[in-house]
Amino acid sequence: MKIAIGSDHAGFKYKEIIRSYLVSTHIEVIDCGTFSEDPCDYPDFIFPVARAVRDKKVDRGIILGGSGNGEAIAANRIKGVRACVCWNVETAELSRKHNDSNILSLGQRMIPETELIKIVQAWLEISFEGGRHIPRIEKIETLAD
Repeated sequence: MKIAIGSDHAGFKYKEIIRSYLVSTHIEVIDCGTFSEDPCDYPDFIFPVARAVRDKKVDRGIILGGSGNGEAIAANRIKGVRACVCWNVETAELSRKHNDSNILSLGQRMIPETELIKIVQAWLEISFEGGRHIPRIEKIETLAD
């Protein structure tokens, strides 16, 4: 598996934790930045992740910020991206099962560090259920401007 990861300054610490975890599990990581806690603008680092997912250069993406909301909004501007903000294991599982999310958006200010890797693991391990969810995903792709 290959994952693109990106964050702004408010998600940098968690990005580094996740990146290290992914590498330790032999997942290839494309780090799109940021590379410090210096103030920056999240779109500069989120769009490269979203485009890598859209262009199938990676299997999935993980994006981070303070809340994860702005990052998900930006990523979802890219057609073919389904970025979901997740704050616990259950939301991560449901984002995969029901929404076939291909980008996980996390908020460093919203999630205890003790839960971070559990959320990532759940999101990586769960598969899309398909079935009744397929027409909904298709509508996202065909009805969106």
